Amino acid sequence: MAGARRTGDNESVKTLRFVVDPANLESSEALEALEQAAGILRAGGLVALPTETVYGLGANALDPAAVSRIFAAKQRPAWDPIIVHISDEAMLHGINGMAGLVERVPEAARKLMAAFWPGPLTLLLPRTAAVPDVVTAGRPLVGVRMPAHPVALELIRRAGVPVAAPSANLFARISPTTAAHVLADLDGRIDAVLDAGPTEHGVESTVLDPCQTPMMIYRPGAVTSLQIREIAGAVEIYHDSGAPQARPREALPSPGLGLRHYAPRARLLLIEGDLAVLAARLEGAVQDLPEDQVGVMLPDGVHAPAGATVFAWGHWSAPEELARTLYAGLRRLDDQGCTVILCPLPPADGIGAAIRDRLLKAGNRE
Repeated sequence: MAGARRTGDNESVKTLRFVVDPANLESSEALEALEQAAGILRAGGLVALPTETVYGLGANALDPAAVSRIFAAKQRPAWDPIIVHISDEAMLHGINGMAGLVERVPEAARKLMAAFWPGPLTLLLPRTAAVPDVVTAGRPLVGVRMPAHPVALELIRRAGVPVAAPSANLFARISPTTAAHVLADLDGRIDAVLDAGPTEHGVESTVLDPCQTPMMIYRPGAVTSLQIREIAGAVEIYHDSGAPQARPREALPSPGLGLRHYAPRARLLLIEGDLAVLAARLEGAVQDLPEDQVGVMLPDGVHAPAGATVFAWGHWSAPEELARTLYAGLRRLDDQGCTVILCPLPPADGIGAAIRDRLLKAGNRE
């Protein structure tokens, strides 16, 4: 490819789809796909890439025009900052004549990087002047993480630049965990997608500010507060006391705060209660919605309410399984024409805290 097609030039043009086997990155097909995708990033284009959390929409993080194309493709407001992805720690401080991303790395952050990188942990660190304002929404901290997915790491390494990448979906909608999800939202709006199959964790990374005391988790994820505390000390989880706003008064300190996110087209109603009472509560909720086509995110072992469209969500005692299929299930019920989706709220244990966070931002509690 001589150059990347610019987002918005011609949305009737199909997005390139490269299928890459993560277990066979040395194959000629994988090498060709990765090199083409890396070339698109270097040329200022947009590439959706798999990570272990969700698919991200990537652009050269040091190119403000390229990052602006992310906002245009996603219809994302400028006040919502973007996470930067790196392939090695050297990218933090600059390599091969490239400017560094951060001014300093606190000791707590160094401990967490050693424990959880590569992995689903984003650290908010003091940025250098080389990081464009469009990446951080003008804030002094930049979110950085090193993804654990081999395709993402190899793409960033081949591109030779840090990659800014929020989730590869339309703003505030359900995050994508497959390449098909990406294309459902963004086909024709981006240059390419690397298809490496479903993602592992299914929810976005933990976002942590290690520069304050105690440290602050702005977004729960697969790396839990207990794990962080064991490695680096005291940590709290951010709680926004205000109601979600259509437009915050100022730039957000972290992606996904202060507004409705992760939402299906259908109205999402959240059901609280342990496994023993869920069947009765779901049945009652369906009966209260006689005019709607009701979908249910149904845990294993819970009796399905009559007349509802069901997505088999997984085992209630396995929150990792629930997280992995959460977004796929919400998309499936949307695609089946449901006007209301009922979803139980799992306990806030481990990654269950991340599931609850995403559902509470997306729905209405019953």
